[in-house]
Amino acid sequence: MTNNFPKNLKYLRITNGYTQDEIAKKVNKDYSTIGKWELGQRNPSTFDLLTIANMFNVSVRDIVEKDLSTSEHAVEVKLEEYKELFDKDKKLTDVQKEFIFNTISEQHKK
Repeated sequence: MTNNFPKNLKYLRITNGYTQDEIAKKVNKDYSTIGKWELGQRNPSTFDLLTIANMFNVSVRDIVEKDLSTSEHAVEVKLEEYKELFDKDKKLTDVQKEFIFNTISEQHKK
C-alpha cells in the first residue's frame, strides 16, 4: 500500500489556502511538524490523521491511499471553485452559467 499522505496533505493544504503554520495551530503542533509530514519524514498519530482528514472532509483511507490531486475529489474541488466564480459574475444569466458549468464538468470527466 502506497502512503500518499504527505503528498495529499500538501495538496489539500495549498488547495484550501492554508499555510503550514495554520494547519499546525489547528492540530496543536509546531509548523515544522507539518513540514515533516509533507516531506514524509514523520507520520502523524492516528488522532492527528483523523483530525486532518476531518478538516478537509476526506476519509482517512482516501488521504492515505489515493492520490487526491488526480482523483474525483480534485474535480469536485475545481467544480466548486467554478461555481463560486459564476455566482460572483452578474453578467452571466443562470442558463449561461449552467451551460458553462456543465461543459467544464464534462471536460473534467474525460
